[in-house]
Amino acid sequence: MSKLLFACAFAAIISLSFGLSCTNPTVESVKSFTTQDATIVKQIAFITEFTLKCSNKASESTPLFAETEGKLSPVARIGTDKFQVSWTEETKKAHRGEYIVRLFDEEGFAAVRKAQRSGADVSSIPALAEISVTHPGAFNGPYVNSEILAAGLSILVAYVALSTKSKLLS
Repeated sequence: MSKLLFACAFAAIISLSFGLSCTNPTVESVKSFTTQDATIVKQIAFITEFTLKCSNKASESTPLFAETEGKLSPVARIGTDKFQVSWTEETKKAHRGEYIVRLFDEEGFAAVRKAQRSGADVSSIPALAEISVTHPGAFNGPYVNSEILAAGLSILVAYVALSTKSKLLS
């Protein structure tokens, strides 16, 4: 009995160490969200959900990682073949336009980390897939605050009232 249990455990370890790599990945149904009001927040949130399908069904068990502008983050599994990537960026550094999210399996993740440590170009490492996330920009508030505008208008009204009064009395 113990030999059978040992053989099963050994087979499980071997099968996990030779994990499947996603072949012919296709990304479908991409939905994205970005924070668009930066008046009260210090960081812009980026969230994208997508479906990844592999021809060999490896997406069901393969852990995924995402790289966006040099930052690596894990990809969360939210359902069968459905994944989610999220990250934040400071409001001053978040630019308007397109962000490219590159997806990697464990081997690609290790290659990216190695390239980052050595200072090599990360963009030369092939990704499983790429997703485009568009950020329309964030509203940082009006050019003139309402308090300043109200104070300026009250000074103008007081000036007009006092100058009119002095003309009537003279």
